[in-house]
Amino acid sequence: MNTPASNATALASRTSRTRFLVVGAGELGIAVLEALTAHITKNEFSDTVTVLLRPPADSAASPAKSRQLSELESLGVSVEYADVSTASVTDLTTVFSRYDTVLSCIGFAAGPGTQLKLTEAALAAGVPRYLPWQFGVDYDLVGRGSPQDLFDEQLDVRDLLRGQDTTRWIIVSAGMFTSFLFEPAFGVVDTSTRTVHALGSWDTAVTLTTPEDIGLLTTQILYTEPPVDGIVYLAGDTITYGQLADLVQEVLHTDVTRIEWSVEHLQAELAQEPADTMKKYRAVFGQGVGVAWPVASSFNAQQSIAMTSARQWAEQNLPAAASPR
Repeated sequence: MNTPASNATALASRTSRTRFLVVGAGELGIAVLEALTAHITKNEFSDTVTVLLRPPADSAASPAKSRQLSELESLGVSVEYADVSTASVTDLTTVFSRYDTVLSCIGFAAGPGTQLKLTEAALAAGVPRYLPWQFGVDYDLVGRGSPQDLFDEQLDVRDLLRGQDTTRWIIVSAGMFTSFLFEPAFGVVDTSTRTVHALGSWDTAVTLTTPEDIGLLTTQILYTEPPVDGIVYLAGDTITYGQLADLVQEVLHTDVTRIEWSVEHLQAELAQEPADTMKKYRAVFGQGVGVAWPVASSFNAQQSIAMTSARQWAEQNLPAAASPR
């Protein structure tokens, strides 16, 4: 049986060519693919990058699929096909066994059980290095039985990884995607009514990172020497909801209405609609446990790598008020 140390040696001995497989090409997957291929090109490495995509619905690719394939080709990315939501562990094991590093960029939308299945396949394939989809909160601190039931599966994944000594693994914790905090459906920032809601309290904090920054930092982590293992924390920004309200007010040049949603309020809302995904997320983040960490303790701060702050994101993306008050 190989050990993480021997796998590290195996990876180091393949300096001429490391075979990367990125699972999924959504918002995060594309960011990882762009950053990874740019790094390889810049440094003139011979490493290869392949992406695993869902097979086209029919033999004739749609215009959107054709554009995606053209974009991937321009990046120098090869394509394999498998539907991770329906493929068996055996099917995925066969695919994964051809690669040295597998990065899962398939999130919860793939359905319950997918994260565990992908991890089981990576371990069965003996992949030397695996990065599961764990680009969010600190699931260890959140714990089991949280309002977002999908988080329990993330702990199952961690148990699997920690219970073996063959595959090296890296978990990149980046908090919440910065854009998600401002997503109208999430309900925290409503620019149309100039309203900001606090989840839990105005002093509750949340760590934010953009997918683009996650892609850049994940690439940096993959090429760090000596190799990085275990859990790595990123933080584009960590702010309280009170600071968020101040930020939105200043960026929009207008007063905002501030409404606090207490933990009790969020739990009561979820109890009324227990299947509502957004209410699950609001209840988790309102508790404020495992969802924020100091920027100073992050990998990017320790490496002196500049990231996109919440203010920078807001200034670039929020609609400006018609006129300042």
